[in-house]
Amino acid sequence: SLGTESFISAASFQETTRVLTQAAIAGKEDKLLGLKENVIVGHLIPAGTGKPEYRDLRDIDLSEEPKEDLLAETPPDIAEALDQGVFDASDLAEMSEVEMNPE
Repeated sequence: SLGTESFISAASFQETTRVLTQAAIAGKEDKLLGLKENVIVGHLIPAGTGKPEYRDLRDIDLSEEPKEDLLAETPPDIAEALDQGVFDASDLAEMSEVEMNPE
């Protein structure tokens, strides 16, 4: 902790008064980048959901219907296979009914 750039983290280790006094006299500013200094001052820790890039994430309501049909038309590769008679459209219906998690 003494080798860190954070004087708050260093002060938590030993010689608290000396470290904080020197930081105040020097006009130091702690960027609060580490776990320990954020816990000491009561901020969110910079990890997991406390990381700045994750703070604005919101849950998506999956119960709503999709706003648009993603497969409004048959994909070209399937359309081509149907045109060539490789398989029937009824084969596609059967494939969509296959259970993916057999017990």
